Amino acid sequence: MLSIKNLTKKFGDAVAVENLSIDVSPGEIYALIGPNGSGKTTTIKLAAGLYYPTAGDIFIENASITRDPEKAKRAIGYIPDEPFFYDRMTGREFLHLVGVLFGVSEADRNEKIPHLLEIFGLSGIIDGFVENYSRGNKQKVSILAAFLHDPKLLLVDEPIVGLDPESAVRARQLFSDFAKEGGTVFVCTHTLGFVEDIVSRVGMLKTGKLIKEGTIEELRQTAGKPGAGLEELYLHFTK
Repeated sequence: MLSIKNLTKKFGDAVAVENLSIDVSPGEIYALIGPNGSGKTTTIKLAAGLYYPTAGDIFIENASITRDPEKAKRAIGYIPDEPFFYDRMTGREFLHLVGVLFGVSEADRNEKIPHLLEIFGLSGIIDGFVENYSRGNKQKVSILAAFLHDPKLLLVDEPIVGLDPESAVRARQLFSDFAKEGGTVFVCTHTLGFVEDIVSRVGMLKTGKLIKEGTIEELRQTAGKPGAGLEELYLHFTK
């Protein structure tokens, strides 16, 4: 579903991502973790087509994000670390706008949006202007918008920033159910406990390079730390 091939991104002389290769299959939740400045958000933005690679390419359902971006992006649901909204637009209007951009019919939007709103209980605020939303409610609407067009790949950057504990649990279940139904999740986060129980594989970045990759059990064996949690493994490999 997602294939990152020999990806490099430079900003001037600074190398943000260097010769990165990752493959993620349908049904997987892949967590990309690493210290600040390791290249996680840059990788997500490259996969979403927001940055153009210096070298290498990214394929989504075998479509190149650089050579066939419209086809590749149709399969993506993107949840950024900083959601963008038009302040004088209501949350409902925003969801309809996203649906229109992805070619979702009005009938389908009218059917899907009420069901999505139930996930986080947003019906009471969704017709108010986004400028009056809390940071957490903006994040919830951003998450729901990513599901509106039935994507096959979710690109998720710090998914629970601003979410209360109950909403974070619901978001984690949403991603887990999506993967169980055959979807693919590529997530980068510092909240390691959020992904530890649902992640299929973990990739660890340091200074733009992939230094370790595998299931949590494989990483425990490599580190010689039976029973270690993801946080302990993260500290072991990225120190």
